Amino acid sequence: MKKTVAVVLLAVMALLTTNKPAKAVSESAVLSLMISPGARAAGMGEAFVALADDATATFWNPAGLAYLDGKELHLMHVNWLPEFGNDLFYDFASYIHPVEGIGTFGVNVTYLNLGEQVQTDETGAELGKFSSNEYSIALTYGTKLAENWSVGLGMRYIRSNLAGGVQVGAEQGEGVANAFAFDLATLYRFPFAPKLSFGLNLSNMGPKITYIDAAQADPLPTNLKVGFAYRLVESEFNKLTMVVDMNKMMVNRKPDGTTDPFYTAIFTSPWTVTDVTKDENGEITNSKTMFNGIISGGVEYWYSDIFALRAGYYWDEPGKVKYTSFGGGIQYHLYRFDFGYVAAPENHPLANTMRFSLTIGF
Repeated sequence: MKKTVAVVLLAVMALLTTNKPAKAVSESAVLSLMISPGARAAGMGEAFVALADDATATFWNPAGLAYLDGKELHLMHVNWLPEFGNDLFYDFASYIHPVEGIGTFGVNVTYLNLGEQVQTDETGAELGKFSSNEYSIALTYGTKLAENWSVGLGMRYIRSNLAGGVQVGAEQGEGVANAFAFDLATLYRFPFAPKLSFGLNLSNMGPKITYIDAAQADPLPTNLKVGFAYRLVESEFNKLTMVVDMNKMMVNRKPDGTTDPFYTAIFTSPWTVTDVTKDENGEITNSKTMFNGIISGGVEYWYSDIFALRAGYYWDEPGKVKYTSFGGGIQYHLYRFDFGYVAAPENHPLANTMRFSLTIGF
């Protein structure tokens, strides 16, 4: 077998757990870190970095924690890509706790179950079965540097168990890896336009993750989120907010297959990608240069802090993924229930994906 089962699983996992460009699948590992939690954000096209005003800020933008003055628990469970199997699911839990005079602390836990896998030899004969999963635990903190400016930090432990207990040939690893990463974030509310805010989060920065050996280590999915939020209407009974985000993978894989370390890749990662079309003879017939990232945006309407309606649009030109999303929410006292629906094309793995989440205040 030319490659180990772990390497094959890595590629399969990446395909199943992300809707990023095909180029990004081969650029980094542990792409489950890119799954966006929160049905609320899902209903707005996955644009939330400049809003980040609930417990999911531990993922979207830790700096947003600085503006939250209450304890809050957020829970989400999703049957992830059910068309690939009924044993794939994603769980996310987040808790935030403010400390007067210091800031707000948060912790989140994510778990992705990739189901049962089959190990085969080079002839296709079945050798056995094993389970695959990934999880991460993050500690976050946000504090204000000024009345309208906050910063946030995050530290994350990652465990990726793609092929635990599977050994192939003389390879050193067994498809199980551990890694650490950190986030840096900020949130700024413009004094001359108090309804306008800007958010930035550079997440998943850390050393490469090793499944087999150091020579075959892969970079983490270091990602840059930048966005704006504008509270168009803020009255007693009506609130309307508009959000827009830009996401870009800060990973640079060179033609020879090597990758830059994360502290270099955040500067060398290409901002454009060229899509080339060839005919049956291999001749280039068309080429198109495009932004190597994702743009998304959405709106949220609240009536009397009781129920909400949401809509959004997700635009990923390199990955050829464009879809609208819809959502809603109901709040009663300290409880909020949110729903998000992805109206992706019929043949896309995320088509008709529904997300439900519960937020509880204390």
